[in-house]
Amino acid sequence: MAGRIRDEDIALVRERSAIDAVVGEYLQLRAAGADSLKGLCPFHEEKTPSFNVTPARGLWYCFSCAQGGDVIEFVRKIDNLGFTEAVERLAARASIELRYEQGGHVPGQEQSRRRRLIEAHRAAQSFYSEQLESAAAGLARDFLSSRGFTSGDAQRFGLGYAPDDWEVTTKYLRGRGFTDEELLAGGLAGQGRHGLVDRFRGRLIWPIRDLAGEVIAFGARKLAADDNSPKYLNSPETPIFKKSSVLYGADLAKRDIAQRRQAVIVEGYTDVMACHLAGVTTAVATSGTSFGEGHIAILRRLLMDDSQLRGEVIFTFDGDAAGRRAALRAFAMEEKFVTQTFVAVQPDGMDPCDLRLKEGDAAVRELVAGRLPLYEFAIRSEVSSFDLDSAEGRIAALDAAAPIVARIKDLGLRKVYAGNVDRWLGLMDQDLVISRINEHIARGKRGNLAGARGGAAASAGAGSAGEPEAARLVASASNGGERAWPVGYDPHDPVVNLERQALKLALQRPVLLGPAFDGLGTDVFTAPAHRAVHELIEGCGGVASAGPVREWAERLLAAAPNDAARGFVTRLAVEPVEAPGAEGEPDARFADDVLTRLEELDVSRRIAAVKSRLQRMNPVTEQADYNRMFGDLVALEQRRKLLLERGGLE
Repeated sequence: MAGRIRDEDIALVRERSAIDAVVGEYLQLRAAGADSLKGLCPFHEEKTPSFNVTPARGLWYCFSCAQGGDVIEFVRKIDNLGFTEAVERLAARASIELRYEQGGHVPGQEQSRRRRLIEAHRAAQSFYSEQLESAAAGLARDFLSSRGFTSGDAQRFGLGYAPDDWEVTTKYLRGRGFTDEELLAGGLAGQGRHGLVDRFRGRLIWPIRDLAGEVIAFGARKLAADDNSPKYLNSPETPIFKKSSVLYGADLAKRDIAQRRQAVIVEGYTDVMACHLAGVTTAVATSGTSFGEGHIAILRRLLMDDSQLRGEVIFTFDGDAAGRRAALRAFAMEEKFVTQTFVAVQPDGMDPCDLRLKEGDAAVRELVAGRLPLYEFAIRSEVSSFDLDSAEGRIAALDAAAPIVARIKDLGLRKVYAGNVDRWLGLMDQDLVISRINEHIARGKRGNLAGARGGAAASAGAGSAGEPEAARLVASASNGGERAWPVGYDPHDPVVNLERQALKLALQRPVLLGPAFDGLGTDVFTAPAHRAVHELIEGCGGVASAGPVREWAERLLAAAPNDAARGFVTRLAVEPVEAPGAEGEPDARFADDVLTRLEELDVSRRIAAVKSRLQRMNPVTEQADYNRMFGDLVALEQRRKLLLERGGLE
């Protein structure tokens, strides 16, 4: 069995894996001050970004869900990997050959399972691509040509051909050192009566990649007219492929999605190809499943979907009844997005691939440019089946449209659509339209209230004594990002906040503090968590020995005694320092002010303690001790005066 990876190799992986570049492969990051980036957290749903990355220190932290760490920890969590697997994945990304404590270099069969499955898919994709040029792949090349794609296009998207044979791919992969268990686990082969058989046979192959560009699955289309199997066959769900959280083409589109703040959702692999070749390079598609919440989460992270009306999600569907139903299903998920949602439907029913083939690249671009707001499309689709020439038909259409408009949360937008419905139906009575919409809103509220009452009755006694479950949940949710604070910690206490700024400077800008910070005693800090961090810094040699901030942060995290301590240190290393000024960047003057104020508060507490002690002493019977303590008090008062003058507090 493989030994542990050498420490120096792990350090090299961290050094060559820029955290902003690695995280940027999974979500869109935007500047949030000097040396700080921000995005939507990939580990929980949120409307506004609270996920912070500090490239200089190589750390990330979410102030909402209170998770954080270095680049290895990010890859572990985002891809559900063990530590070794995460290091191996980053090492492969950075072209680093790892060494292990036992046995030197690890042979292929001993590498992590995920790495092996990805390598098997990479080998299969290379094999399929080679086969596309073979004589047996004529039907595949003819199909691509009939859809307007060249051999160069096939190479650009990595297309291939699976030979019409029961085990040729399996034999090829076995010859490359992959085991039967790996081929089954990766969905590259199936179990036949007499052994393994190829999953894909006689089909055109599309590689499906994750956001990092790794091949993790395949989509395949049948070619022979007498083939009675499904037209499209996709890889099954495997340890590296979850259909609900993968978008075909996202690896190619992610940069343009982030830059243009636009994502175009199409229905098939050829539609993605057609859109990209036509210049719509933000197109993606689902892989063998319907569009769902997992796909929304991916798009929101890539769009940085954090403020209304700044981006676009455009659904394209066939113009037939099935396409309209798909658009209405998308409408049901519209509220999951913060940004604007649209629908682009070709009236004659052509999909982007057909449209490009018949009318050219410009027609595809015009299709996307002519998008309709999703609300408008949903309303128009709903009322299109009614006879608007009769009063009865118009009222029936109004009753069909009202529930859709009632779901619009923005009051201003709802009023605009009420006016649009009035105009589209030719009622000339906006008050009537608004009245019907309000009836649906009130009906929905009554239903929600009844459901809430029923739920409360069902969960009676579930919470603590005398406290309803709903109240406990609201209280918990209101804590937001403060869930990460230690028990009994009040982040809003001015003294606690001042101490926190000093520790953040010690972690983020140690050079600004110099020996002055190291000269402070642990008792200067009143919060137990702060005293623990100060002791940790002392144990690591103090800020005077910090060196480069990234190595300093790594040293402190390595020395932290447990996960809770590491989480708190990570937060302090990522949370912005509350420095004044337009830039909010700490300087030497700010650092000196923080330390001066911190010491002044400590001296004031000591003065109060000495005064209290003196009041309890008898100056006659305890004259020696009394005089000594009085001298201490005078010295402390002088020190406090100097600190107040230095800090401009007098």
